[in-house]
Amino acid sequence: MAETVVLAVGGNSLILDNQHVSVQDQYSAAEKTAENMVELIRAGHKIALVHGNGPQVGFILRRGELAAHELHQVPVDSCVADTQGALGYNLVMALNNVLARNGLNRPITTVVTQVEVSGEDPAFQNPTKPIGSFMTEETALQRQKENGWDIKEDAGRGFRRVIPSPVPRKIIEIDVIRLLLQNGVIVIAAGGGGIPVKTNDDGTYTGIEAVIDKDLAAALLADNIQADHFIISTAVEKVCLNFGTPDEKALSRITVAEAEQYVREGHFAAGSMLPKIQAMIQFVKSTGKPGIITDPAHLAQAIKGEAGTHMVP
Repeated sequence: MAETVVLAVGGNSLILDNQHVSVQDQYSAAEKTAENMVELIRAGHKIALVHGNGPQVGFILRRGELAAHELHQVPVDSCVADTQGALGYNLVMALNNVLARNGLNRPITTVVTQVEVSGEDPAFQNPTKPIGSFMTEETALQRQKENGWDIKEDAGRGFRRVIPSPVPRKIIEIDVIRLLLQNGVIVIAAGGGGIPVKTNDDGTYTGIEAVIDKDLAAALLADNIQADHFIISTAVEKVCLNFGTPDEKALSRITVAEAEQYVREGHFAAGSMLPKIQAMIQFVKSTGKPGIITDPAHLAQAIKGEAGTHMVP
């Protein structure tokens, strides 16, 4: 039976390693992502794909730094929009080509997606998301003075700019996404967590320099479209306790209460598994439906209950 699936893939899944970062390399990685989706598409599922964009935004910012003597800087919200277009283009072409090789045909499109956040979100008082290149303390202080950047020292490796990571509240293009899905279109949406915008008193929108967590935005999207399945694709087939130790234990099924306990006990790293667990908790709590965390190779098996970690109410 065809069901609605929201699939979240990381920006790093579109860059295999530090030696393969060119646009062509990123296209090749996008094809691997598409190949892993074939069985979901063959089954007739309605699919919304949410991708990360961390490395790609970093590339845009670095180009801006190198060209600062000639060109204007690109604000972070515009960087997110740029990557939604470029990565969406790669993914649409990759999916079209992979489906053609498999004798399948489905309409596919990318929706450049704005996501509303609150201007009162506590994240704006405590920016924590590092972006851009490492700097010396002298350069960091200069950027802080000239550009108003928030700067933090990063684990002895130098200084970096940090920006807020507010909670997503509303997907502006949700009606368009919903309409496309209802008509059988595979939709790539909310890339990089969405372009962060805030609502002004007169009802207009303003873009803001922030980064929205991709998995939280995907969870919100899955909730909004009443998805039957929310899947977060990551580097491991199952979530593990005591990861990387002799006591490592893979989890096939966990309840929300168990997941919250494991979070309190510090089992999940802030920069990797923790945001995925938090996003899945949000989805399962809000919808009462189970969610799945697994790796790309096990997507089709996971949706049948044969692989991955399944979080249930």
